[in-house]
Amino acid sequence: MRCFAFGQDIIDDAITINSIALCAINTPANLLKGLKMTLKTSSLFLHSYTTPLGKTWLAASDQGLCGLWFHDQKHLPDFSDANRWVRAEHRFMQSAMHQLSAYFAAKERRPAFRFGKELPLDLSHGTAFQQAVWQSLLSIPPGGSTSYGALAAKIGKPQAVRATAAAVGRNPVSILVPCHRVLGKDGALTGYAGGLDRKVALLRLEGVLI
Repeated sequence: MRCFAFGQDIIDDAITINSIALCAINTPANLLKGLKMTLKTSSLFLHSYTTPLGKTWLAASDQGLCGLWFHDQKHLPDFSDANRWVRAEHRFMQSAMHQLSAYFAAKERRPAFRFGKELPLDLSHGTAFQQAVWQSLLSIPPGGSTSYGALAAKIGKPQAVRATAAAVGRNPVSILVPCHRVLGKDGALTGYAGGLDRKVALLRLEGVLI
């Protein structure tokens, strides 16, 4: 009996939970052990970094920077799992710290400041919808802003404004993925997971607010 059957119920070669359960019946224990190792979530690197707006946590995978949270913001991950979070610096963190230092210290008008492409971002730790929202945030230019409604329309979900706002609030990479540039209807300042005072400070740095 073959363990894995590929058909219309398996999209993009993904192995569904049902397929795994069926295969478990006739799969040797050593193969199941290997499968569990494949499905296990890999560790992420974690390091603290202090900005003019307060202490932050940086996280990185081998694919790129995957987290930048203010120490007291909403939706802060639980860092107590030592198997999940490794307290150590990573090359992507070093690049992020260098660019953030330049961002906050820039003498020229910050609307002209863009984070370098040499810093890859790993935005894969979210649902497909969240990832679409986070990717769309990257298109908001320095010194610019958008609304939740416009963002929802841009990803092809014009009716999903609330869901879009929730995804913006779950953005795992503050500042570099500029969720602070999203405003409410008619340009109103709305909530920010890192604190509304920080959102105001970032928008003033970039010349959006005077």
